[in-house]
Amino acid sequence: MTEATERKKIKSWKEKVWYEVYAPSMFGGAMVGETPASDPSHLIGRVFETTLGDIFNDPSKSYVKLYFKITKVEDTKAHTEFDGHEMVKDYIRSLVRRRSEKVDEITPVQTTDGYQMRITSMAITAGKTKSSKISTMRKMIREIIQKRAAERTFDQFVQEMVLGKLAMDILKAIKVIHPIRRIEVYKSKILKKPQQT
Repeated sequence: MTEATERKKIKSWKEKVWYEVYAPSMFGGAMVGETPASDPSHLIGRVFETTLGDIFNDPSKSYVKLYFKITKVEDTKAHTEFDGHEMVKDYIRSLVRRRSEKVDEITPVQTTDGYQMRITSMAITAGKTKSSKISTMRKMIREIIQKRAAERTFDQFVQEMVLGKLAMDILKAIKVIHPIRRIEVYKSKILKKPQQT
C-alpha cells in the first residue's frame, strides 16, 4: 500500500461518524451498540447483530442471536426493525444426546398484519420413537406455529417466539405423543413485509 493510499484510507476513516443503534420497541428500544458511516444514508438496510443476553443483560441468553435492520436515521440515532433470529450452532448441538432424536420442522407463517416469515423449530425427544409419531409431532408443531402467527401481530408473534413462550406451548401440546426433553424455535427469517400505506 502506498503512502498516499494509506493517507486516503485514514482520512476516509476520520470522516466517518459513529451512530448509536437502537433496538426495536418490541425489545425495549434501548441502545444496543454503535456503527460508523460516512453518510447516514449508507446505514439504511445495514443489519446489526446482537444477542438476547445483551438486550436483557443476562449472559445465560447469549446463545440467541438477534438481527436488527436499520430502517431510519435521526441525527446520530439509527432505528431498527427485527430482521430474524438464530440460536448458535454449538448450543443446538449440545441439546442432542444419545438415545434421543431431533425432529426439525420448517414452517411458513403469516401474521395478522401481513408479515410472511419462515420459522425453523425442533423437538428433542427423550428416547427413540417411531416414525409415525415423528410425523404426528411435525404436523402438530406446524399447526401450532401457523395458528399462533395467524392470531398475532408481527411484534406479538416475534416476542412470543424469541422469549420462549411459543416453545413452551408447543411442548405442552406434543408431550402427550412422546416424552420430550426440549423444544426450541431456533431460527426465523422475514420473507416478505406488508406494503406500507
